[in-house]
Amino acid sequence: MENNHVTATETSMYMEAAKKKKKRRTTQWTWYIFLIPSFLGILLFMVYPVIESFRLSFFKSNGTIESFTGLDNFRTVLTSGPFWNAVWNTFFIGIFQVLITIPLGFIFATLINSVGKGKNFFKVIYFLPNVTSIVAAAMIFQFVLHPEMGIVNFALDSMGLPTPGWFSEPSTSKWGVILLAVWHWIGFVIIICLANLQAIPSEMYEAAKIDGASGLQQWLFITIPNMTGTFAFLLITGWIGALQRFNEVYVIGGPNGSPARSIQTMGAFIYERGFTGFEFGIASAATYIMFIIILIFTFINLKMSKMKI
Repeated sequence: MENNHVTATETSMYMEAAKKKKKRRTTQWTWYIFLIPSFLGILLFMVYPVIESFRLSFFKSNGTIESFTGLDNFRTVLTSGPFWNAVWNTFFIGIFQVLITIPLGFIFATLINSVGKGKNFFKVIYFLPNVTSIVAAAMIFQFVLHPEMGIVNFALDSMGLPTPGWFSEPSTSKWGVILLAVWHWIGFVIIICLANLQAIPSEMYEAAKIDGASGLQQWLFITIPNMTGTFAFLLITGWIGALQRFNEVYVIGGPNGSPARSIQTMGAFIYERGFTGFEFGIASAATYIMFIIILIFTFINLKMSKMKI
């Protein structure tokens, strides 16, 4: 009887455990159901456009009539003068944006980190441009850098310095975009650098002070070496963003990057050929060429970030 009682108890326990397991499995599937709309959205708005763009890169298409052309679209893009001009503009603006913003942002972050009180105030002030819409920022900069009414040229003229045409002259238009990019991105760089600066152990600085190291020596031999990972992250994210630049140059110079295509980037070239010229096959081919360029430079940056400095 005792064995039967034990067996019945164990059976009841197994049944109860099975019910709980089934209930948990049902609950899990309930949560998966809530993910279906997001999953469908990713398929519809991300996966499908990527696949369709790849297919179109092998066709001559105006959106309604298509004909297979093989690799002709890629040859057309790679032999196009405007495309390589757009590549040059993209790299020129991107290189100077990164070279100016990362060191300048790091210096500002170091200064803010050394402030005893008011750090949050400076964080907010410097980060405000980053949360500003890039379209709104581009429109503001058209007034700020206006050749006659802009505040920058007013300040230069008051100091007896030359007043460039900025967005009205091909020789200075890229520098106008670079100023806009630095102003818009520097807040992000400062916040990221500040986060890493505050994570550096204070014991390292205390030991350096005991050894007689000056503030400059501590900055050169403790702070900067501990920031290499952050610099690599900022370099990669900055490059990826720079190579995809479109919104601000479109607002300032339109799809052809006026004046004289001096600020047309790869993204603007793709938009011009696709949505202005209705050459969707060429635009798709240019998109994948840009993707390969971004992939190559991201790989190079990753390799460089793993090198011991």
